[in-house]
Amino acid sequence: MLDRRRMLALSGGVVVAGGAAGVLANAQAGGSGNTAARPMGHRHALAGNAKMSSKAAATPFSTKMPVPQVLKPVGRRTAYDLYEISLQTANVDILPGLKTPAITYNGSFMGPTIRAKAGRPVKVRYVNRLDKGANVHLHGAHVAPSSDGYPTDLIAAGASRVYDYPNNQLGSTLWYHDHTHHMEAEHVYKGMHGFYLIEGADEQALNLPSGAYDVPIMIRDAHFDAAGGLILDVTQPQARSTFLANGKPQPYFQVAARKYRFRLLNASIYRTFDLDLGGVEMVQIASDGGLLPEPVRRTKLKLAPAERAEIVVDFSRHPIGTKLVLSEPSGPVMRFDVNRIVPDTSTVPARLRALPPLATPARTRQFKLGVAPSKMAYAINDLSWDANRVDTTIKEGTTEIWQIYNADTADSEFGAIDHTFHLHLVQFRVLDRDGKPPLPGEEGFKDTVLVNPGETVRLQATFKGYPGRYVYHCHMQEHNVAGMMAQMEIVP
Repeated sequence: MLDRRRMLALSGGVVVAGGAAGVLANAQAGGSGNTAARPMGHRHALAGNAKMSSKAAATPFSTKMPVPQVLKPVGRRTAYDLYEISLQTANVDILPGLKTPAITYNGSFMGPTIRAKAGRPVKVRYVNRLDKGANVHLHGAHVAPSSDGYPTDLIAAGASRVYDYPNNQLGSTLWYHDHTHHMEAEHVYKGMHGFYLIEGADEQALNLPSGAYDVPIMIRDAHFDAAGGLILDVTQPQARSTFLANGKPQPYFQVAARKYRFRLLNASIYRTFDLDLGGVEMVQIASDGGLLPEPVRRTKLKLAPAERAEIVVDFSRHPIGTKLVLSEPSGPVMRFDVNRIVPDTSTVPARLRALPPLATPARTRQFKLGVAPSKMAYAINDLSWDANRVDTTIKEGTTEIWQIYNADTADSEFGAIDHTFHLHLVQFRVLDRDGKPPLPGEEGFKDTVLVNPGETVRLQATFKGYPGRYVYHCHMQEHNVAGMMAQMEIVP
């Protein structure tokens, strides 16, 4: 039976340290501590010497959560807005009193936010100031292959490239991140992520919280060394015990006693968050692809890697001085401090968006997510990623049902492993889970979905717009790096 480090070595994974520590070890090296006989990225029991914490940490709720900077266009044309973003290394402020070496967009640990209008095209000139090739994927966007961030389609070091984003889709919370094959997990973990918000005219008529009361929040985990460097050890994801909200450790955020719209994104490369606001109601109004048909009132929210959920929280129900902690089972993520009273005329209507009727599917396909022991790698339908192989050919405009089965069950060789399925180019609808209706909050459009061990999730998508090659993969990026990715070709 394979141990995790041997599995990683043979599938291309590495163990990386941040800061001056450099490379911890090649994945082939035998290591001390937990060497569970399973591949990287699985359900961990936090016991014994496997329970680890960051060597450098901040006192919870001692740092204010920033709101990501909104990027201004460098030019406005009749037909589009032009932005420029630099891919560069930087020493950034995450932990108090320490500098963290990071790989960034525009020199900040969270890239700047682009706020676009539905139907108004955007062009972004990405300037690569790194010493190696890299690319950018606009996650959830309907774009041509040349602007999708195909894993091997890189912007060379010292070069630049303009990506075209037509924004011909509904208002939604997207995000951009690195998609360089074999490096995406490290690059995203070290800071290559940012928000891209498409604002739809239909939302404005709903009178939802807006302006300063519409706040994007990126949550993720991290592990720091004593000097503040980021440690990425894919054999010990449970060591990432510091939770970040908008790039700050367990911060506080001051709010008025009124309704807020929070756009939540899980930018972790492995962790799924089970969020709770101390029993306070969170009204979910949107998921990956934008508004839901109607609000979903909930007190708990599960958010898998790359998933987004927009929630409205009404702080007017709480007196000035109230402190509400957003937490998950491993600990607090951030805190909301109610500190002032302001007028509020925003609403959450009973109906948000009418979904179009489902088209008639032309065919159904089956996909199995799981470890392929014979290849000692993660795989889709027992095949690991190969850029020279087209796995699925689809006629443009066709509607299909995809059955996604997670074969990594408790009785499989490596045990129960969660997977998060992401499909490029299109948004899909979740039809059912093991024949049961979608979970609350899954009724709208999505591009990423959690598939539990042994579960089959059926999706329906219409593949229209652009011919060319796109990928689909597990968005637990440690699995993606190790082979759980395939490609489809859209043909005329």
